[in-house]
Amino acid sequence: MSQDIATLIDRNLQGVFGEGDAALRRATAAEIYADDVVFVEPHGVYRGRDEVVRTAGVIRAKHPSFRYEVIAPVEVLRDAALHQEIGRAKWVSGAPGEPPAYAGTDVVLARDGRITAIYMFFDGLPDPTH
Repeated sequence: MSQDIATLIDRNLQGVFGEGDAALRRATAAEIYADDVVFVEPHGVYRGRDEVVRTAGVIRAKHPSFRYEVIAPVEVLRDAALHQEIGRAKWVSGAPGEPPAYAGTDVVLARDGRITAIYMFFDGLPDPTH
């Protein structure tokens, strides 16, 4: 089943990086990631589905109660020549009922309904007064 980039981004945030159950995290990753997916973030580059899932589990273990919330509509570009979609999502994460602890932007590339690359940037927290 082919999924649009916005759905893939949501499933990546909630079902992989936000999922506490390792088996569910792996199952979601098998549905949404290409075998050779790459995850690039300020602290490293992780290649292959198993390595990205392992890394997501390490991140999740550091903040087991944190939830991700997309804070703006996902922006989408389509490259018809390459049969590729590119999505950008701004998000915050933190414990429910608390102010966000950190914020980021994911740039996600997908082909044939599967994520091929995730580029994650940390952002400053949004100003709650604006």
